[in-house]
Amino acid sequence: MDKAKEAGCSVIEAFPGQKLSPEDETPFGHTASPEVWSKAKRKLETTGVRLVNYGVVGFKSDAELAQIFDFAKLMNIPCVTMEPSPATAETIEKIEKMVKQYDIKLAIHNHPKSEKNPDYKYWDPQFVLSLVKDRDPRIGSGADTGHWLRSGVDPVQALKILQGRIISCHLKDLNSMGPEATDVPFGRGVANIKGVLDELKRQGFSGNISMEYESNWENNIVEIKQCVEFVRQYGTK
Repeated sequence: MDKAKEAGCSVIEAFPGQKLSPEDETPFGHTASPEVWSKAKRKLETTGVRLVNYGVVGFKSDAELAQIFDFAKLMNIPCVTMEPSPATAETIEKIEKMVKQYDIKLAIHNHPKSEKNPDYKYWDPQFVLSLVKDRDPRIGSGADTGHWLRSGVDPVQALKILQGRIISCHLKDLNSMGPEATDVPFGRGVANIKGVLDELKRQGFSGNISMEYESNWENNIVEIKQCVEFVRQYGTK
């Protein structure tokens, strides 16, 4: 939260097990205690940052699925980012019931294609579309541009495939296409960030964008600020 504020951001996406601050090692998430949740709420109020997404998360039982949505409702989080397993219509049907009951959006995240796990299919926008196209409109893609690049998928083309079903976006730029690619500030890589933003704008996208920079983890505030500034400058044109 402090780093988000320093970077000039007013909203944030939390992930399971995230630390509330460098001084507090207590993990935050849907399995944390109510005391931790209260502490997180106070921290959000102090920093003036809003929590708008939570993930990437999964569930191993119906009880844990309900626990995730209970937590999101309590924390006033409008969207959960998830990689449901198994990736079947039956699993999505369970999630759809929760989405309708809680009025919370569900974004299916895509990690990279993996030779070690050929059954993993969320990297493929066509597969994600097949799962969500006939479901409640609050269920869709949590589009990760960087992981599409790592899977050999053009982010702009993937967004076009998923038109109308994009719930949120993890925005990344990478130095190359392929599994070994690393993050670079927006506009310096091969993701065509302007093209991505153009396509989201064309579609009337109104969800949240999480600007991710998965390099130089402990000291990447300069690069994050550059990414924020790129998006801000885009918004003025």
